[in-house]
Amino acid sequence: MHTTNQSKFSASVVWRNVPYALSAALIIAQATVSLRADEVGDKGRDIFARNQHAVVTVQVVQKTSSRGRASESKQDLTGTVVDPSGLTVLALSACDPFELYRRVLPEEYSKAETEISDIKILLDDGTEMPAEIVLRDKDLDLAFVRPKTKPASPMTAVDLSKSCAAQVLDEVIALNRLNPAASRAYAASVERITAVIQKPRTFYIPDSMMTTTGLGSPVFALNGNVLGLVVMRAVAVQGGPASYRDGMTTVILPAGDILKGAKQAPESKGDSGEKKDAPKEETKDAKDSKDSKP
Repeated sequence: MHTTNQSKFSASVVWRNVPYALSAALIIAQATVSLRADEVGDKGRDIFARNQHAVVTVQVVQKTSSRGRASESKQDLTGTVVDPSGLTVLALSACDPFELYRRVLPEEYSKAETEISDIKILLDDGTEMPAEIVLRDKDLDLAFVRPKTKPASPMTAVDLSKSCAAQVLDEVIALNRLNPAASRAYAASVERITAVIQKPRTFYIPDSMMTTTGLGSPVFALNGNVLGLVVMRAVAVQGGPASYRDGMTTVILPAGDILKGAKQAPESKGDSGEKKDAPKEETKDAKDSKDSKP
């Protein structure tokens, strides 16, 4: 009888302590999450401090014409300096939005044109550097820009050779430079990889939460190495203009692909220079098909 009472007493003590145990577990879990957030924040701030000045505003004057209508506008775009000489990469779709629409709806936008009449790289000290597009890669949505006159001193640049890959649900850090209303301040965001596309080539899909990340933003892994650049992926779709959103998505283009383009970018030739298109590169599907032939 004594043993039974003792067992009941022990069980009663255990049940009374369950809420305290659960509370302790919850506190530990919250502390772990907090430490994790602090770790991401610390690493993100380090990446921001080392790379923020490699993110520049590229101001372009666009003259567009479509269906008998013409217009001119000045746009502030985000660019990433990838070489101390001032070579800067940005999303081609940001410079020439009709190029994106032509890929999605080739018939509707076959005669639409965009002319870039003026380009300047704006630095945070107020310097405006006249520049020009020296290379365009329509397949990868890249435009490479060089200053018409070499900078007096080497510019801060992202080292594309120190790159890495990412996996689904990895957290990454994206940098950007904001618009004039925000005094063109430097900004950083924590993004998460939601998908990894392997074919026809490797792309990373970031989550769709609204942040300060924009086209042309460089993206870094938490170890400090560069992952890639935010660009647009576009493919032709059926169904006409009503379905155009199904043919485009924001992606992170791997740094290795950008590095290949940077190595092909010619020197600036000033006002007499001509834009150069990057040679088309075989996709993985094309290579696999080619290798399978006898």
